[in-house]
Amino acid sequence: MRAELIAAARADGRLTGVALTGSASTGREDRWSDIDLALGVSGASQIEPVVADWTSRMRAEHGAVHHLDVRRDAWLYRVFLLSNSLQVDLAFAPEAEFGPRGPTFRLLSGNAKELPNAQAQTAEELIGFAWLYALHVRSAAARGKLWQAEYMVSAARDYVLAAACRRHGVPTGEGRGIDQLPDSVTRPLRGALVTRLDPDEIVRAFGVVVERLLDEARCSDPRLATRLEPTMRDLLDSTRAAVTARSSM
Repeated sequence: MRAELIAAARADGRLTGVALTGSASTGREDRWSDIDLALGVSGASQIEPVVADWTSRMRAEHGAVHHLDVRRDAWLYRVFLLSNSLQVDLAFAPEAEFGPRGPTFRLLSGNAKELPNAQAQTAEELIGFAWLYALHVRSAAARGKLWQAEYMVSAARDYVLAAACRRHGVPTGEGRGIDQLPDSVTRPLRGALVTRLDPDEIVRAFGVVVERLLDEARCSDPRLATRLEPTMRDLLDSTRAAVTARSSM
C-alpha cells in the first residue's frame, strides 16, 4: 500500500515533494508501525483540493473508514483509520514549508526546504506541567470527582516520565521513550498507577507522583527541587486532608 501511495504521489503534478516519515524513515519499522508520508503542495491554495482528492482516494481504494485532522503551523496531518485497523498518516504542507521538522524525514522525490528543527520541551517545562496537573488532583479529589482526579494523577505521572526521558536522551512524546528508561526510573513509578477508583487509592498514587516529581527535579535542577518541595508536600497533605474531610461528611 505504501508503494502505491508513493507512486500516486509522484504522479500527482500538484505535489512538489514526497517524503517518508515515521519509523520507516529511520529503519525502525515493525509489523505494528503506521504508514507515514509527507507531501509538499505547490501553493497554499492547492492544499484543500489536494487533501480532498487524497481523502477520496483513501476511501475508494484503501478502505478508510474515518479520519482525524491534526494541524501544526502550516502543516495538516490527516490521519486515516482503515477498515483493517491500519493507520495511515498523510501530512500536507505548502511547498514553502515542506521540509524536515525532526529526524524522521527522508525525501523520496521532489524538493524540500531546510527548516529549523522544532524545539523540544525543556526539563523545566516538563516539570512545570507535572506540578500543574498535580494541583488539580487536589481540587478534583476534594470535589469528589474521582475520574478527573485519576486523570490528573496520570497526567502528572506522565510528565514526570517525559522529564526522565529527556534526561536519558530518549523520545519524550506520547510515551515513545518510556520503555527505554532504566528500571531504576520506571520501577518506583509503578506505584503511581491508580489501581481502583477510590479516594484513598488516588491519594496513595498521588503521593508516589509527588515523590518522583521531586526526585526528577533534583536530577535536572536541584535548586528548583528545593523551591518546589515545601509546596508539593503541602499540596499532598492538603489533598489527603480534603479527601478525609469529604469522607466524613
